[in-house]
Formats: sequence, structure tokens, C-alpha cells
Amino acid sequence: MIPRMNEGDHGRSCQLAHGRKHVVILGGGFGGVYAAIEFEKTLARDSDVCVTLVNRENFFLFTPMLHEVASGDLDMTNIVSPIRKLLRRVEFFHGEVEAIDLVQQQIHVIHGDTRHGHTLPYDHLVLAFGSTTNFFGLPGLRERSLTMKTLGDAIFLRNRMIAHLEEANFECAAPEREMLLTFVVAGGGFAGVETIAGMNDFLRQALPFYPHLRPDMLRLVLVHSGPEILPELGQQLGRYANEKLTERGVEIRTNVKVVEMSDQSIRLSDGTNITSTTLVWTAGTAPNPLLATLPCKTKGGRLLVNELLEVPDWPGVWALGDCALIPDQLTGGYHPPTGQHAMRQAAVVAHNVMGAFRGRVQQPFRFKTIGLLAAIGRRTGVARIMGFNFSGVIAWSLWRGVYLSKLPRIEKKIRVVLEWLLDVIFEKDLVQFQTIRGHVQTSNPVAQVANGLTVEPVISNGV
Repeated sequence: MIPRMNEGDHGRSCQLAHGRKHVVILGGGFGGVYAAIEFEKTLARDSDVCVTLVNRENFFLFTPMLHEVASGDLDMTNIVSPIRKLLRRVEFFHGEVEAIDLVQQQIHVIHGDTRHGHTLPYDHLVLAFGSTTNFFGLPGLRERSLTMKTLGDAIFLRNRMIAHLEEANFECAAPEREMLLTFVVAGGGFAGVETIAGMNDFLRQALPFYPHLRPDMLRLVLVHSGPEILPELGQQLGRYANEKLTERGVEIRTNVKVVEMSDQSIRLSDGTNITSTTLVWTAGTAPNPLLATLPCKTKGGRLLVNELLEVPDWPGVWALGDCALIPDQLTGGYHPPTGQHAMRQAAVVAHNVMGAFRGRVQQPFRFKTIGLLAAIGRRTGVARIMGFNFSGVIAWSLWRGVYLSKLPRIEKKIRVVLEWLLDVIFEKDLVQFQTIRGHVQTSNPVAQVANGLTVEPVISNGV
């Protein structure tokens, strides 16, 4: 049994004060963080209401720029914002949600290395869980493939590319060069196209520093199940992106799927086997598994909500973003799970929760997609904004301008702009970040270095 919080628990005094209403937000993506920011402007200022955001990371990740970290265009710290710096009045709980009890109106959370448990009571609950990767049960993918959803994913992919270049540059590795220098990305949507475009730029710019490698040794393959990549942007822009990537050396395989991955090869649905150990999987997402534990109506694993973003039959429970299916009166379907929708849903949720507290009129969620943009490498992009198509450097400039404006905090904006300017002048960095710490005291430090471990010397006081 998870214990209820004691009064001495750090930073949790908010919900213990008698008579105060408590709003709990679960999830630190676009929906959760921007809902917290909206609450910060309104309810969090009131003495009779407190708001708590729960997230497993202590930062907000700006995912549209994630591929630029993998490709070496941006430093990894510049696309993340510490949640405690974004929120001053909203309290933050750095931990994981273990269970949700809608009947008792309680959230069971854990935190720390000891997985210490707490129970958070709530009056209003905002579910803003992001999605998880869906491997569709395909053999070998969960164990062997890479993903591109977290900051760690981007760093790991960058390290993998550098490690393969370093290994392939040795003459003794000549028999394995095909395997080492073949990179596959599955999924021809925004994430897949931007990822392989960034990978292609990074690898080809790095290649001149490896004297035993030639451009014709590199093979980058984009696998897409449909007839055109970037189907959300339409056939014309999809074909443009296809042509540009092909010109730059990317092999694009359409109307085919990845069906299996083994230790040294990737098998496609047409029977082709690609010799490679690197597959970046961007071809499927699934709702957070916690949603399946709730006694709510779902479809495809996502919660069915009304236009007010309320979960039917459960007063005080709201959902938005990737975990919710929100009816779209304009199309008769549901709103897409994109960042621009989640940010606006966050504002509606904050308004409606405040309305529930104050007895004010609530507003339905109404929004039509303004535009869609994708960067496809080498200062080239594709975009559809307000029904108009853009491509080339204009679309690339729009991509950077739009996402820079959405990036939280002026400090991060300035740092990103400076990095973009320096990227025009200097080559990409080829540093492989080691995340394994070796033992300080060792009988054979040479062996540790050879195994890729970082040996840190002991420095005594006064030296």
C-alpha cells in the first residue's frame, strides 16, 4: 500500500491546507506544461486553489527540434527547459505515476531511487500523458531498434553514428563496413523524414575526417508503408521532399514495411534483407498504458472526451493531447495529436477548470490546423500554411522561425539562434559522449580505456 503524504514531505504543503482545491496535471509534454503555464496565470494565484504538475523528467523537451540534436545542429541542453524555471506558482512533483484511482480521486506516485510512494488527492485531474512507441509486436524491434522520442534517444543515435564511423574507418573492419555504414529509418512521416535528413547531413559532413571511408560506402534508407512520404503535406510536397532526399543520397523505399530485425539485418515486407544494425523506428505510437487501467470510454487506447475536454461520466477529469480523442465539428472526425493542437487545448482546459471553480461559462475546443512544416536537410524544407505550399529555403526559414517562436524562454531562443549562426561557419562536432563512468581505482586502467570507459583520476586535497 502506498502511504499518504506526511506534512513534512518536501514541497507538498499545497494540498494539505484545509479547504484548498487541488488541480493535478499528469504529464510534462506540450499539453501538460502549457496547461500548467495557463494555470500559473490564473488559478495558481488564488489562495484557495493549488496546482501540481507531475512528470518523470524535470524538464520540458521541445520535440520539434529533437532531430537537430541527433544531427549535431543544436546542443542537447538548448531544447530543454527546466520545469521549475517555467513555473513559479504551480508546484512540481518529479516522479512517476504508478496508479490512478478515479473513484477515490487519488493519484499514486513514486519518486527517487528508492521508489518512495505518495498519494496525491485531487479535485480536478488533467490527463496529459504523451504517447509511447508502438512496435506492433514485430520480431526484434523492441530489443534492437532505436527510437526518437526522448532527449536520450537523440543523444544515443548521435553516439551510434559516430561510433560506427570510427569503427568502419579501421581497415580490419572492412568486412563489416556495409553493416556499419548502413542506416535505416522506418516511417515516412514528419519524425522519420526529419530524422533521416539530419542523419544524412551529419554523416556526409563527417565523412571527410575519416580517411578510409568514401561517400559511396554510406547507405541511408527510408522505409515508408505508403505511396508518398509526408502524406500530411499532400502529394506535391511529398514528391518534392522525395526528390531532394534522393538527390542527396537517401534511398527511399515506399509501399513497403519493416517486418523483422535480427542482430545484423533488417527484413522488409517485400522480402528484401538490409544488412544493418541501426534501425530508427518512427512508424508507430501508442497511448500511455496507464489509460487502459481507467474505467473510462476509450477508442484505440485513447480517452473519448467531449468538446469541453471533459471525460464523460467522471466529473472533474479532463484529458488532452496524445491521450485524448477530441471531436472535431468541422471534419466530423477527431483533432490530430499535434503540438499546435495540444498547446491550444491546454488553454481551453485551464479556462474550463477555472470556470468549474468559479461557476463561469465553459468553452468548447475549436481549432483548425494553421500549417505543417518539415525540415529536410541542407537548408531545405517543405511547408503548407493556410492552404499555401512552400518549399526550399523559404520553407526551411519558416520552419526555423515558427519553432523558434514557440520555444519556451528567451534564454533558450538566444542560445539556439547563436548555435544556428555558428553552424553556418563551423563544421559539425564529432565528439562521442561517453555516459559510462569507470571505476577510479583499477589494476588495469589501460584495459578500461580500451573498453570505452572513462577513467577519472583521484585528486587529493591540496594538490
